[in-house]
Amino acid sequence: MHRPHVFSVAVLLTLIAACGGERKPATESTAAPSAAPAATGTGAAVTPGPGGKIIVVTLTSDEKGNYFTPSEVAAKQGDVIRYTLKVGVHNVHFLPDSNPGKSGYPAAPSDMLQLPGQTYDVLVNFPAGTYYFQCDPHSALGMKGHLVVQ
Repeated sequence: MHRPHVFSVAVLLTLIAACGGERKPATESTAAPSAAPAATGTGAAVTPGPGGKIIVVTLTSDEKGNYFTPSEVAAKQGDVIRYTLKVGVHNVHFLPDSNPGKSGYPAAPSDMLQLPGQTYDVLVNFPAGTYYFQCDPHSALGMKGHLVVQ
């Protein structure tokens, strides 16, 4: 009478062991992507260049809407813009078609920031000018900003 129960436990233990986590084959790279030029943003903390500073921009969703604070940012070459998630799920994207004739800014959107305190750093080493950025999922709701590089 106990035999079917023992069999059920054995099957359950086998299933648990089999679901122990996804394993990647040895040939698949688990390393971080190769380093991009310094103008691109990263998920890791970036140190400002000589004389540079860290400028924090928060990303928020609340009863007021979805927004960057501040949405207008002034920076100099060597500064780091640290986009920091406060509340919500957001990304930062410098759209090429919104920055015509400009170069050197992060070409790809950031990953989605999902946990409060997560950051996305952008080292400002691109030419002087005004650069448009947005949160892709909330751009139609007005989550946009400008970076003025002096």
